[in-house]
Amino acid sequence: MAATYILVDRQPVLEPDSVTWARWFEEAERHVAQTMVGNSRVSTVFLGFDHRFSGDGPPVLFETMVFSGPLDDEQERYCTWEDAEKGHAAMVARVIAEAEKGVRA
Repeated sequence: MAATYILVDRQPVLEPDSVTWARWFEEAERHVAQTMVGNSRVSTVFLGFDHRFSGDGPPVLFETMVFSGPLDDEQERYCTWEDAEKGHAAMVARVIAEAEKGVRA
């Protein structure tokens, strides 16, 4: 099973107890950011468990995903809250650029 984490002051902390983790996960505010661009929603969240399924390195715990629009289902993953914030902004910029292409077409 993948390692589970909770957030403490935006910092991931390993939580090995599955009951404690599940209770936290159920009630926690896990959104890093959420932005609407036209009909596209860009959402960045803390995932709660390590998505580094192969290889060595820090745990991959955050994900940005696009819902609807030309970049529907695009996603990126990150290891830190700070990288997730930067990645969110970058994905929003990509969605805006795609929307502008559609306007010009």
